Amino acid sequence: MNPSDNTRLIEQLDSFDLDERAQALKALAMGCRTILPEPLPRVNMHLHSFFSYNTKGYSPSRIAWEARRQGLFAAGLCDFDVLDGLEEFLAAGQTLGLRATVNLETRAFCRDYAQVDINSPGEPGVAYIMGAGFARSPTPGSRAAATLLQYRRQAGERNRSLVARINVRLPEIALDYDADVLPLSPGACPTERHIICAYREKAKAAFKKPVALFAFWAKMMKAGPSDVETWSKNISVMEDKIRAVLAKSGGIGYERPTEKTFPPVDEFAAWVRECQAMPMAAWLDGTTRGEADSKAMMECLRERGVCALNIIPDRNHRIADPAMRAVKLQKLAEIMDLAEKWQFPVNIGTEMNKDGQPFVDDTGSEALRPYHAAFMRGARIMVGQTLLARYANFAYVSAAAQSEFGNNARQKNDFFEAVGLLPPLTTVFADKLESLGPDKSSACLRESARRCSWMI
Repeated sequence: MNPSDNTRLIEQLDSFDLDERAQALKALAMGCRTILPEPLPRVNMHLHSFFSYNTKGYSPSRIAWEARRQGLFAAGLCDFDVLDGLEEFLAAGQTLGLRATVNLETRAFCRDYAQVDINSPGEPGVAYIMGAGFARSPTPGSRAAATLLQYRRQAGERNRSLVARINVRLPEIALDYDADVLPLSPGACPTERHIICAYREKAKAAFKKPVALFAFWAKMMKAGPSDVETWSKNISVMEDKIRAVLAKSGGIGYERPTEKTFPPVDEFAAWVRECQAMPMAAWLDGTTRGEADSKAMMECLRERGVCALNIIPDRNHRIADPAMRAVKLQKLAEIMDLAEKWQFPVNIGTEMNKDGQPFVDDTGSEALRPYHAAFMRGARIMVGQTLLARYANFAYVSAAAQSEFGNNARQKNDFFEAVGLLPPLTTVFADKLESLGPDKSSACLRESARRCSWMI
């Protein structure tokens, strides 16, 4: 393939047009099939796409391409409040020969921790939380589909309220939410980061002279214009500064959340289970008041149906301050010990919603090496969950799995991991599994896992 054609097709993967993305991915797969690397024991199971916010503007197809190009064993899509990229990402994995899974992240309210920060600094009671291994979007017209739509609407209402509060205080850069923010997300479900991006661009348009622009933000940030000038050279840094003064705790648009602002944790976990996915705790770094006693916090979540754990390892080891790094590594050790004791599958990733985050964690580094096997096991379990739930109606949280494995979590994890160890599912094999129906697909997946090879 001509290198210039390759570059053009890769850029096309980020088009807001789904057909263009699909055509580009197909062409790339056909042209590069012989030069794509063999998968290595490296995973990123928590990647946001442009359906929520990706710092590079990557689509689900682009994420799959980059994961396959860089030789990842598996990759997981994870967007906020939506499953818009689910079918695209799973199909892209089949096209490229990449093990793939899909998660959803949101914020929920935990009444037991209403007075303390959990994993959303400055927001007492608010917990980032996930559903993992969604095999299909909820059936249209179902109760689960209505709930997902409500999450989308609730997120939109929060966004509009935030913009309204900021607009009142900063009329010179007021946004039209429909015109300035909605178009930034192809699924019309933008995040707070999209809003901040829109305000940065609006200010740039309103204050055409750099000296006026820097003075405007300097006043807001209580900093010198020269500092703002320096920050503005790095969009990610500048947007973090803007986000702090506009949207985060203490910012002019911030409003302290209540249990009416976000769905309750137990209701979200119940919805995830209804979708035959795995309710998953999202762990920050162990240093907040809520996470200080990790066992108590995780017991609270486990009682509400959570059965897995998500970690962003970067937060615990890529730290300049040696003393703080030591504290956070100890906290990482504590939560990993608990996950092992309870047999909670561990999902890791880098998010890719902020500049500077690596595409994949170096789990061979000194800090993460002790957990490499657990991270890889978690990824394989998530892939196994996706395959079994999608084709065999045998989800990790299903009544059928409970009947077969009871409370033997280790045995259940071994089984789901064995399925996740199978070679990447291709489009041909996926079509065959679909045509077999759940019962025969279940038998096929079990026999394939036993033989460590597809028996279709």
